[in-house]
Amino acid sequence: MKYVQEYRDADRCRQVAEAIAATVTRPHTIMEICGGQTHSIVKHGLDQLLPEQITLVHGPGCPVCVTPIEAIDRAIAIAQQPDVIFCSFGDMLRVPGSTIDLLSAKAQGADVRIVYSPLDAVSLAAEQRDRQIVFFAVGFETTAPATALAVRQAQQLGLDNFSLLVSHVLVPPAMSTILAAPDCQVQGFLAAGHVCTVTGFEMYHAIADRFQVPIIVTGFEPLDILHGVYHCVQQLEAGTATVENCYARSVREPGNAAAIATIESVFQVTAQSWRGIGELPNSGLELRSEYAQFDARRRFKVVVASSVDDGVCQSGEILRGLKKPHECPAFGQTCTPDRPLGAPMVSSEGACAAYYRYRERQAVAGSAVTPVQA
Repeated sequence: MKYVQEYRDADRCRQVAEAIAATVTRPHTIMEICGGQTHSIVKHGLDQLLPEQITLVHGPGCPVCVTPIEAIDRAIAIAQQPDVIFCSFGDMLRVPGSTIDLLSAKAQGADVRIVYSPLDAVSLAAEQRDRQIVFFAVGFETTAPATALAVRQAQQLGLDNFSLLVSHVLVPPAMSTILAAPDCQVQGFLAAGHVCTVTGFEMYHAIADRFQVPIIVTGFEPLDILHGVYHCVQQLEAGTATVENCYARSVREPGNAAAIATIESVFQVTAQSWRGIGELPNSGLELRSEYAQFDARRRFKVVVASSVDDGVCQSGEILRGLKKPHECPAFGQTCTPDRPLGAPMVSSEGACAAYYRYRERQAVAGSAVTPVQA
């Protein structure tokens, strides 16, 4: 814990917050694009340590949250097929589809299993050759290398009973879409350190130049995030817009060459629908033609109707940074972790889940929130 605790030191956090207060002269809105950062901000009360001129908003940094309803419905339909074992990370089981979720499908008899790696699903396919094993491949660029390795291993083992339902998404197109929107309030970004550990941050230079916004690569601990905010505020005050790496202990500008090569060997870039945002060009991954036999969409000819949100859940506005979770009328009332209306309330990286866990009573009551000690 030594090397974790030094990034949670309360005195050092307060010192950085004071440095931010001494630097800022006008209002600035900064978006973090990582659910892990969102939870750290809310848990430790970092937004409340900052001067009132700084507003932190929460972007589409949770891949579970942006998985479209149609993908959830397709996953449920495949899981309900005879002789299918449907494997998924635990976060996906309670994400609402148009009618039910995967956990409800399991309760109705579908063989739905939680795995901790796509390689677990490959091992299961090798053991259960008489069953069809499907893995729900969800995540940003961070988890895509492991998914790609699973496909390559399945091919090497000659497994004809393994397939993927792919819903991988890419961060940079989402950032560009948010910045291009006419109602955009974001003036600077905290980029997700774990994504940049894989991809690097060379592609962010074009975004910073095009939209004239600073982009600061940072980590997840309180001191990481506050340092990121400090560097972002310095640029905003100076009128500059460049990419800075404040997470050098993990991130290098070119990224992880082996991981990138692995992704590119199995996947190609495609358009992808994002829950609450819509379809974004070049924002997702799909299997290359040489791995098409592992595509669950082709293997299982299930028919899924197009679905739209009912309008009660306002997760779209929350994912675009236009609202905070407690500003949704359903928050903590008709939408709770036990009965969620949207994915941000059930995902471990969801903004609504973070607010409910750490600030639910205050937010519902409309009262001030006491900062959590760093």
